[in-house]
Amino acid sequence: MSTRSGGPEVPVRRIDRILAYMALGITVISIICFFAVILARPLGVDDFTTGIWPMIVVLPLIALPIAFVLIIALLIMSFVRRARANKGA
Repeated sequence: MSTRSGGPEVPVRRIDRILAYMALGITVISIICFFAVILARPLGVDDFTTGIWPMIVVLPLIALPIAFVLIIALLIMSFVRRARANKGA
């Protein structure tokens, strides 16, 4: 069994949860859109320029980098919070 570290417990803030869920949601939606584009061609969709298809095609190109930036921001905030908690202990 693992043992707990001797450092103080750092509570998870609301902004951390929001960033984590936003990154997860954006990533899941992007992956769903990615698979929709892959499966659309065998299912008979020939024109990706009409209807909702342009948004489905472009969404992963925009949303995945945004999710990556959110994850990096979450990591930085977590490191800063833990460093402040260790400095205060």
